Amino acid sequence: INNQPSTINSIMNKAVFIARILLGLMFVVFGINFWLGFIKIPPMPGDAPAFIGLMYASGYLAVVKVLEVLGGLAALAGRTTLAVLILSPIIINILLIDKYLAHIFDPVAAFAAVLVLFLAWAERARFAAFLK
Repeated sequence: INNQPSTINSIMNKAVFIARILLGLMFVVFGINFWLGFIKIPPMPGDAPAFIGLMYASGYLAVVKVLEVLGGLAALAGRTTLAVLILSPIIINILLIDKYLAHIFDPVAAFAAVLVLFLAWAERARFAAFLK
């Protein structure tokens, strides 16, 4: 009579699915935008433009964008653990650049961080080996 565990599992599965799709779309779209430029990115304040300019000129930013697209595609394909492993350090760096170089709060980056933290928590059993 008590079907609460299956209801919780169903809700959790739906939440993970939604989080994966949102995170995947964010990184695929913004990653591809690097090459196609279909979304206008507003200029960043502070020292961020100089830093981003150096990453762009060196080719480093192109590698990061490839990883963003790959991480986003992994999320969309249901490879949640791989997506979390690829996208977590990228999100951390985005947040650090926003905080220390641009001196801004980016709600999109914060939302990405919440999504990847949720997915990491949902997949915590798979990450247990890393914590031992």
